[in-house]
Amino acid sequence: MSGRRRLDWLGLTPEPERELPTAVAALRASSRTAPTGRPRGRTPEELAAAERRRVERLILRGSRHSWLRYLAEVTDLVTGVATGSHSGDPAAALLAGEVVLDHHRMLIGLPGPGYGRTAAARTALESAVRALRTQTHAPAPIPLPTPTPTRTGGSR
Repeated sequence: MSGRRRLDWLGLTPEPERELPTAVAALRASSRTAPTGRPRGRTPEELAAAERRRVERLILRGSRHSWLRYLAEVTDLVTGVATGSHSGDPAAALLAGEVVLDHHRMLIGLPGPGYGRTAAARTALESAVRALRTQTHAPAPIPLPTPTPTRTGGSR
């Protein structure tokens, strides 16, 4: 193996770094809320900024493995809210779940074991997203039409 760092995982989609920090901060805050109702004295904006810095560090200095480990943490937060084992905002959990699920589905286009490694997470997220859509009354996305095969060239 060469000493070069693989960066193909960075090119999937910008949604995780754009949309996850605020949603994940909201989920983490709800799991850390003290009996007084204040999440360790930090405002939602401060929590989101800290989460944004963490994502930025992962993207700039992390690896595919550390990124997938972070997304596994997010998956645990989302599935916890969906099953009721953790408190949290269902709308924030739904957003985070959809973003991570889309990311994991796109891993099929990259070399390496990422897609296979996230199979269990995809299954858990699919179930969680269905449950969260019911809780939040969010409409399911409109399914894309299935492409029909076309014949090109050749003789009849």
